[in-house]
Amino acid sequence: MSLSSLSALLTPISLPLASLFAIPMLSSWSTSLNLVFFSLTWTTIAMTYSPLQLETFGPLFLRSVLYLMPSTLFLLFDLLVPSLAVELKAQGEIALPGRQRGGTRKVRRVVGWAVFNTMLAVAIQGGIEWLVTDVFRMRSLLLIKGSAWSLNHLPNPWSLVKHAVLGLVVRNTLQYYIHLYILHSPSGGVLADWHESWHHSIQVPYSFVAAYDHPACYLLHRFLPIYLPAILFRFHIMTYLLLLAVFSLEELFTYSGFSVLPSTIMLRGMARRTDAHMMSQGKGNYGSIGVLDWTHGTTLGADVMDDVREEMDKHDVQEKAGRAIDGAGDAASGFGAKMRNKTRKGRGKK
Repeated sequence: MSLSSLSALLTPISLPLASLFAIPMLSSWSTSLNLVFFSLTWTTIAMTYSPLQLETFGPLFLRSVLYLMPSTLFLLFDLLVPSLAVELKAQGEIALPGRQRGGTRKVRRVVGWAVFNTMLAVAIQGGIEWLVTDVFRMRSLLLIKGSAWSLNHLPNPWSLVKHAVLGLVVRNTLQYYIHLYILHSPSGGVLADWHESWHHSIQVPYSFVAAYDHPACYLLHRFLPIYLPAILFRFHIMTYLLLLAVFSLEELFTYSGFSVLPSTIMLRGMARRTDAHMMSQGKGNYGSIGVLDWTHGTTLGADVMDDVREEMDKHDVQEKAGRAIDGAGDAASGFGAKMRNKTRKGRGKK
C-alpha cells in the first residue's frame, strides 16, 4: 500500500482522532478545559462516524502512527547511518538489520510481512464488526455509542481504569501461555514450526520483527490476546484504543534493539528480555512484562524483580522514602513537644 493511498484511506477519521489525542498534550489550557474539549471532540467523532468506521479507522490510524511509521524511521536510521546506530544498539553491530543473515533482501521480506500482518488484523476486526452490525444487525462488539441518554459518549472513568487493567492482565497472560505452550512447544505442531522458521529466523530484533511471523501465528499471538478480552467484556472503544496505543509503543520500543529508550518503568528490562528471547531461539522470556516468566522460572538473564530494584535505585526510592519517614517522625516529635509544653503551661496557670 502506497503512502498516498494510505493517506486517502485515513482521511475520513485521522484528523479528528489526531486532534483528540493532541489536545491534552499540545495545549496549555487547564485540566478541566482539556477534558471539556476532549469530551466535545470525542462526542463529535462518535456522532459523526458509524461503529464500523470507528472500529476500522481508529486501530488503523493508531497502528500506522504509533508502530509502522516509527518502525520505518528506526529502520532507515539503522540502514542509512549504521556507524551511529551501532553505538545505540544493545547488541552492537550484529543488531544492525542489514548486517544480519539475509541482508537487505531479508529486511524487505520482514517489512512486507509486518505491514501485511498489521493491516490483516485491522481488516479482520473491521470485517467482524461489519458482519455483526451490518449483516446480522446486532449491536457493536465494542461499546461505542453509549446509552441514548449519554451526551458525550465517553466511558465511565472507573470502567475505563478497570477494563484497561483487565485488558493488560488478560493480554499478557494469554500471550505468555500461547507463546510457551503452542508456539514453543513440541505439541504446537505446524504453528510452532511456522513461528520458528519465520519469527526466529531473525537473530536480533528490530521494531518490524514484532509483527513478522506467519499470519496464523501473528493473529494467535498478537491480535487475539488484545481483541478477545475487549469483546468478551465489551470494552468501550476509547479503552480499546488506549490499550492498542500502549501495546503499539511497547512493541515498537521493546523490539527496537536500542539500549537508549524512553525512561519508562521497566521498559529497558522488557527490551533486554526480548533480545535474550530472540538470540536464544526462544529458550525463555515468553512474556512481555516478565512477571509470569519470573513465576514459572522461564526467565533468561535478569528477571522483572531485578528491573524493579534497578528502577528503585535509579530514582532513589528507598532514600526518598527514608527521608519522608524521618521527616514525618521529626514533625510528629515536634508536634508532641508543642502539645506537652501547652499542657505544662496550662497546669502552671491553674
